[in-house]
Amino acid sequence: MERTHIVLDRIIRHQISEQPMPFVRITISGPALAPEQVSRFQTEMTELMATTLGKRADLTSVLVEQPAAASWAVGGTPAKVAAHVEATITTGTNLPEEKARFIEKSMRLLRSVLGSELNPATYVVVNEVSANSWGYDGRTQESRMLAV
Repeated sequence: MERTHIVLDRIIRHQISEQPMPFVRITISGPALAPEQVSRFQTEMTELMATTLGKRADLTSVLVEQPAAASWAVGGTPAKVAAHVEATITTGTNLPEEKARFIEKSMRLLRSVLGSELNPATYVVVNEVSANSWGYDGRTQESRMLAV
């Protein structure tokens, strides 16, 4: 019975992941990013979502934002360079190990682009949203799963 549950869980997870639609928001504080840096974040984060979390690159949206440098503090002290990444995915489409690899690789990307000034209190968050609570092109993820 337990083996059947595991197999069914994997089948359901695969069906859900057939139509994943991730969104990634990268917020960076510090010197203004060069266009090449923004492009690198967009390209490499899309690749990370596809290769590490199995998301469709053609549906992955990446937003890079830069608030005013003076508005970001860590431990009450203004940060020279700070970053925060939030990736939103459909609940249950990834294993904990996959999310851990994504967080590790995202941090490597941030350090690679932003350099040694990046504050160590840099967070990467994977938000999981129920399939019936988000979608694209006017349809929820749940409606897409049910149509398969």
